[in-house]
Amino acid sequence: MVSVEIDRLLAWLQSTPIAIAIAENDILFPWIESVHVLAIVIVVGTISIVDLRLLGIASLDISAKRLMRDVIPYTWTAFAVAAITGSLMFSSDATHYGHNRLFQIKLLMLVLAGINMAVFHLFGERDIERWEAPGARTPVAAKAAASISLLAWIAVVSLGRGTGFTMH
Repeated sequence: MVSVEIDRLLAWLQSTPIAIAIAENDILFPWIESVHVLAIVIVVGTISIVDLRLLGIASLDISAKRLMRDVIPYTWTAFAVAAITGSLMFSSDATHYGHNRLFQIKLLMLVLAGINMAVFHLFGERDIERWEAPGARTPVAAKAAASISLLAWIAVVSLGRGTGFTMH
């Protein structure tokens, strides 16, 4: 029963004027996809900068707190662009995307990345001044959050590319 309702919702979404325009226009989808890919590059790039700092691999000359303060606004802006463009692409063929296993796993990985980030910002970041003091070590929990984040975003990108190759 729920599956039938979801299928109806997907069919409705796919029949909206904007979804039809994207699906039927030869250049609209590729332009949206290009903007989506560029936004994802910024999202993953900025998140990777922070994650590599938390892992003690890169950007060691700047505090993690300052790095996050400087980089995260770009991450959120790019994420908003990626979410909008991704939603537009999804709408153009919602019934197929909705049933594509790689796409479904991609969404789960996005949720995992979001939960991981929320947990880190709620619990791990609050003691950042203490563990960034000279001679202090980054806690294992912060390193674990960074590792999970990197793996989740690598999976999101890989699954996104895989989705594109399995849709035709």
